[in-house]
Amino acid sequence: QVQVVESGGGLVQPGGSLRLSCAASGIFFSVGAMGWYRQTPGKQRELVASVTSGGYTSYADSVKGRFTISRDNAKNTVSLQMNSLKPEDTAVYYCNMRIRTQYVNNYWGQGTQVTVSS
Repeated sequence: QVQVVESGGGLVQPGGSLRLSCAASGIFFSVGAMGWYRQTPGKQRELVASVTSGGYTSYADSVKGRFTISRDNAKNTVSLQMNSLKPEDTAVYYCNMRIRTQYVNNYWGQGTQVTVSS
């Protein structure tokens, strides 16, 4: 059974940094695109950053220049380095991976809370 598990998150002061990590485990052939999403109460989940299997990255305008997404294909992991955090970055962050088993499906992590507050 394929699982996607996140780690990191927590409470940080404005201007601080946090690093989120996510790892895929189980039996599968390959991992395609990976991404980080976030969601706040009453709002839709939004894409924060993504990286293709070839390493092409894209970011939401609100995090450009502050967040960096990276992947390790050998370990099937993806990380999100978050710098210069703002209170509006407070949300539950979810990892998403497009994983090929017998089929290709999107797999989600359980979510990790990031709170930016003084």
